[in-house]
Amino acid sequence: MNFLSRHISKILIHLLFWALFIFVSLFVFSDYYWSENPFLQYLIILITIVYFNNGVLLPFFIRRKFYFFYAFIIGLIAFSGTQLYCNFFAECGCSIMKCLSDYLWQTLVPIVFFSFLWMLYSYLEKQNEIELIQQKSKEMELQLLKSQINPHVLFNNLNTIYSYALEKPKEVPKMILMLSDNLKHVLYESESKKVSLQKELDYIDNYIAFQKIRTENVKTIEYRKQITNYNHEIAPLLLITLIENAFKHSSPNSTVLVHIKEKNALLECICENKISPMANNENGQNIGLQNLRKRLSLMYKNKHEMTILEAETYKVHLKIELS
Repeated sequence: MNFLSRHISKILIHLLFWALFIFVSLFVFSDYYWSENPFLQYLIILITIVYFNNGVLLPFFIRRKFYFFYAFIIGLIAFSGTQLYCNFFAECGCSIMKCLSDYLWQTLVPIVFFSFLWMLYSYLEKQNEIELIQQKSKEMELQLLKSQINPHVLFNNLNTIYSYALEKPKEVPKMILMLSDNLKHVLYESESKKVSLQKELDYIDNYIAFQKIRTENVKTIEYRKQITNYNHEIAPLLLITLIENAFKHSSPNSTVLVHIKEKNALLECICENKISPMANNENGQNIGLQNLRKRLSLMYKNKHEMTILEAETYKVHLKIELS
């Protein structure tokens, strides 16, 4: 649509310029020289020079940065065109200097104007290409970050099901159903740029329920939600990184706190856990947070805030403006 609009605007500018040029030449300067000279031949020569310049000279010389050669050649062509008109069409019999003083400025004005126009539109097209490349790069980076999250979620859940298949086989069907729901969200909803807050929280509810089974008699889970509007949209699989880290890096016989609230389109997620002695020797938490920061900077630039407090407990407080 932008390309079409730009193409139409370019055509309109060209038509408007030539209409104005013809009007000024025939009516404003008619008494000066056009009334006795063949204007149509001059116009044909001028149009030929202008569009040869736009179609051949500018693309060849300017893009190669041969500015001196371009200025020399276009000056030579303008001079030759003016002399051609004076000596073969108008047959004015005037000197070279007289011919240049009367006609050369009329030749240079369209050349300079359309050269500037060509450079302007070339710049806009280049900027558009850069924006498209940046957009594609952003989409590819988001997909890469998502792909780094999805296998991690699946890996943890499969490990849990495997352990329960050995110890508590009766719980396995229920856990497989939970895993199926989670995978459905990961496989389908994560392809969207935004999903409803309701769907994302349903996914988290399911994940928390899964973890309650997995950490039964090992960890205490305090999970609270305070949501005023479930119809807001959010980038998928953002909050799960914080929640996963809270479970993965918490110490045994400790409490994992997950508090999610939303008010006036401001979503807050607080995750707090007692740090496991093994957490300092693992870099998975840092990688997960690094990926999360990248996604937040891409999706919610200047619309998020994440603070981390690390003492006896590890606390992450994330705020996102959903509007």
